[in-house]
Amino acid sequence: MSREPRSPKPLSRLALSVACVVILLAGTGVGAREFKFQGEHPIQVVATVGMVADAVRNVGGGLVQVEALMASGVDPHLFKPSQGDVRALDSADMVFYSGLHLEGKMVEILEKIGRSKPSIALAQRLPEDLLIRVGEEGGELAVDPHVWFDASLWALVVEAAGGALAEFDPPHASEYQGRASKYREEILELHDWAKERIAEIPKEQRVLITAHDAFHYFGRAYEIEVMGLQGVSTAAEFGLNDVNRLVDTIVGRGIKALFVESSIPRRSIEAVQEGCQARGHKVIIGGTLFSDAMGEEGTPEGTYPGMFRHNVNAIVGALK
Repeated sequence: MSREPRSPKPLSRLALSVACVVILLAGTGVGAREFKFQGEHPIQVVATVGMVADAVRNVGGGLVQVEALMASGVDPHLFKPSQGDVRALDSADMVFYSGLHLEGKMVEILEKIGRSKPSIALAQRLPEDLLIRVGEEGGELAVDPHVWFDASLWALVVEAAGGALAEFDPPHASEYQGRASKYREEILELHDWAKERIAEIPKEQRVLITAHDAFHYFGRAYEIEVMGLQGVSTAAEFGLNDVNRLVDTIVGRGIKALFVESSIPRRSIEAVQEGCQARGHKVIIGGTLFSDAMGEEGTPEGTYPGMFRHNVNAIVGALK
């Protein structure tokens, strides 16, 4: 079980507006202003994870063509790019990734690419005081990279994507910024909807247990307690003691549902379920949540709003 995260309170709409201004004033990071698009549209973009690809597609519209490296069900913490992936990155006009060490095994490649073209870590554009620090890394608290689980933060990431495209392609800046503002409002409406849905769960039953600690931002934003068997990265190991501690909590508090994740094997959560059953406590698998990857392309869950709605509906349905 990971240590308790250090996190501020959920953001108000005013705080979100201020943070948005901070992001726009801060620019899009090292390297973003050094390059300007000289070719013919669409701009060829490679994104790492589906959530980032979705943001760039919605902001870029017909002016960009986006390829996502990681398909549905792929764990970005463990992803190692193939030679074909490296070629795609090399041939792209721009590269977008989440950052905050989500793509842990790609950091060196992504930073190297940033010397020759815009390589934008969108989540790293967020103000530091909005990030959650949890777990140990090099003797210091590491940053939780799963910012998309707070839709109000992801709305700011969308603005950052608009800013990066506008700087790279100034003649179309107003188009990118206009689409970013429109998509941001859609996501903020999703944020408000999620708060209302989670509030339907009685407070004593608002406990979300998953395979790894991906949901701290979700817990902070929507007032639900979260627990994970592994740490914020699936590269972290878990052992029998971790399983037993989680079983003790579930049995002691009478928690009735656990959740598996689409990008992580079921066996870790099933081990917890079996431990609870051995103690005489029946706990169900409440459903499969999308954590580090979205659904299949072409399905509702293959979009950020569809993925987010699926998760919220599954959680409410199992815990209410």
